[in-house]
Amino acid sequence: MTTGATELAAANRCAHCATELAPALLSCPGCKALVHAGRLKDLAFAAEEAKGAGQLHQESGAWQQALDLLPPGSQQYAVINARVTEIANQLANAPPGAAKSSAAKAKPWYRSGATAIAAVALLVLGKGKFLLLGLTKAKTLLSMFAFFGVYWSLYGWAFALGIVVSIYIHEMGHVYVLRRMGIASSAPMFIPGLGAFILMKQHIKDASIDAKVGLAGPVWGLGAGIAAYIVYLATGSAIWGAIAAVTGFLNLFNLIPVWQLDGSRAFHALARWQRWVAVIVIAAAFQVSGQRLLLLVGIVALYRCFQRGVDAKPDHSALATYVLLIAALTGLSLVHRV
Repeated sequence: MTTGATELAAANRCAHCATELAPALLSCPGCKALVHAGRLKDLAFAAEEAKGAGQLHQESGAWQQALDLLPPGSQQYAVINARVTEIANQLANAPPGAAKSSAAKAKPWYRSGATAIAAVALLVLGKGKFLLLGLTKAKTLLSMFAFFGVYWSLYGWAFALGIVVSIYIHEMGHVYVLRRMGIASSAPMFIPGLGAFILMKQHIKDASIDAKVGLAGPVWGLGAGIAAYIVYLATGSAIWGAIAAVTGFLNLFNLIPVWQLDGSRAFHALARWQRWVAVIVIAAAFQVSGQRLLLLVGIVALYRCFQRGVDAKPDHSALATYVLLIAALTGLSLVHRV
């Protein structure tokens, strides 16, 4: 037998059980394996990529090619055929211009978000020079890269970069207010897998000033989350929605009034009746949103209401900032569920 004939014979045998196959067969009569399994995997991958990019025409085309390689009576055929019918109905009911919008979504997230990113950049230009200040410190950069590497290995570089930047902006909010108050501090330091912190080089005795410093982090963090959310709305890219939601969650976590968290600094400046107002707002936010992290925030806040030795003068600015952050960060933490 010649070499060409040998290859032809091998091609006409089942890869699993070596049963000889007729050219028109789609499944092996011996072991029932799909003859074109490799090609079907490629088509399924292409269809899922097109679906993720919002390209319904391309997804339908890939699935229709797959149907030609499947036995009509198989379960796979029925499932894929149902999906092709569903796509056809979506396209038939789509408003004019929908094809163009889906093509726009097919662009990579970083390209389709370029305009929105530029708009956000304009919003932060006033603080841009200051934000770059921390990046001039070697310890900050090295710890940031270590943190980035951990999250990259777990979630991919795009999400990791977004979270690193949002945490950095949060910490620089603290640094900004400290500098305005004439209080020296270190640049942000990252702890891989945990978060970041700054070190103040003197103790703050005034509870109101301490509250301003503490709440500055979540306020700037909220700004970073809103920026990511704006890009999410402009591009429809899920990665930006995830960054916005996680940024909201992390900053909301920081509002737990315990230990050295930002919420604890805020509560130091609140009179007892103001703490009760905060608890009521937290309970209302939980009732409306169902964000379970608020249960933890609320339980600790309730405990602080009964704490002895609460003699702070009412700080209306701290209370207003705290409750507004509770509401805004709760909403931001849930944007990806919409």
